Amino acid sequence: MTHELKKIVSAYLKAKASGMQSVLATVVALDGSSYRRPGVRMLILENDEMIGAVSGGCVEKEVLRQADSVFKTSTAKVMTYDGRFRLGCEGILYVLLETFEPSDAMLAAFQESIRARTPIRMESYYEKEAQEGAGFGTKIELQGESFHINDTAELDHQATRFVQELPACYRLMIVGSEHDAVQLCSFASGMGWEVTVIAHPTEEKQITDFPGATDLQGVIAEQLDVSAIDEQTAIVLMTHSYVKDLQFLIALQKSTPIYLGLLGPNQRREKLLNEFLEYCPEVADAFFDRVHGPAGLNIGGETPQEIAIAILAEILAVIRGKEPMSLRDKNGGIHA
Repeated sequence: MTHELKKIVSAYLKAKASGMQSVLATVVALDGSSYRRPGVRMLILENDEMIGAVSGGCVEKEVLRQADSVFKTSTAKVMTYDGRFRLGCEGILYVLLETFEPSDAMLAAFQESIRARTPIRMESYYEKEAQEGAGFGTKIELQGESFHINDTAELDHQATRFVQELPACYRLMIVGSEHDAVQLCSFASGMGWEVTVIAHPTEEKQITDFPGATDLQGVIAEQLDVSAIDEQTAIVLMTHSYVKDLQFLIALQKSTPIYLGLLGPNQRREKLLNEFLEYCPEVADAFFDRVHGPAGLNIGGETPQEIAIAILAEILAVIRGKEPMSLRDKNGGIHA
């Protein structure tokens, strides 16, 4: 959800430059089930434009209507939406609506937190019924400092509190620059991930060759900076060169990504890992636990787009600690 908050802040800055006010909508509680869970947010602009969504699309029109009073009075409010009779989701949503007007200091701290990949903590104060409340609102903790998202608000700390911890955005490092890397980059960026593409310097690639990429590095394996690789980072080796994949695998031996995918069949993986061990006999066993090859889930992927979906689905399963299965075979609710 951190990537959604990034989009909200970016949209707010554009709206502010145009002289428009903004209202933030946050799902703070849920009775029953719904398309999305508490913590999801959307921004409503004064011209009725909406950035993000709090459901699959059915709730947003009511949120837009309810936001009108917040634009007029600047007083936060809680609205309820009973999806049992309208959506078939058997749930009641509680949505906090408040003026979104962060200070320059908060915006600077937010950008630094995104750059440094540090976690974000948000606390929303509300009551679980439809009503206005001068003490309702949200504060955010960034870089060890606390800010109100509406700099003039005074929060009622005796109200019900919803707390959310937002980790750094997931990051995907794609080592390779062929057509399938372009597709993987596009799909991953569409999911809100930060994507870094590693291309060989002789290929003379530009970042515009990879729509959605956050960064492009033209380096060989020996020049790869692994210091920024953390457990929110997934890596896929897809150079289509056995030698280059081996070189990058050696360069990554002391890194700790949450996922390391190898493109190609089982025989190629075994040959690659065996030769890797000859070069790196002291590598920790935990390194091999991170390796997934052939990369991707067995969904019958054939095209570069389908293979990208299979790889991203496997990365998500690893990140969330889930065993892939059809939801129709899952007992209980969709969400934990």
